Amino acid sequence: MAEEITDYDFAASLQTDEAIAVFLSDAFETGDANHIATALEIAVRAKGEARIASKAGISEEGYDLDNPTLATLLAVMKALGVGFLPMPVRAAS
Repeated sequence: MAEEITDYDFAASLQTDEAIAVFLSDAFETGDANHIATALEIAVRAKGEARIASKAGISEEGYDLDNPTLATLLAVMKALGVGFLPMPVRAAS
């Protein structure tokens, strides 16, 4: 008998600001824009899209996390309670 596979909403597991910060930090470490965009979308869902849009000063329909402007990205991250931390990038040897 085959097991039934159900969808898992990762946003449901991001219940604290610390969990969201670690989750986004891991995504940014990959350097992959698609992975980062997906992680941001999940974090926004975890906090509530309407709430984040309101705190960021943008409409829910007015932001596209697949290709956001820098201003939108910074506003959304601030609304999520996280920020950027520039660090040196080491070249692979």
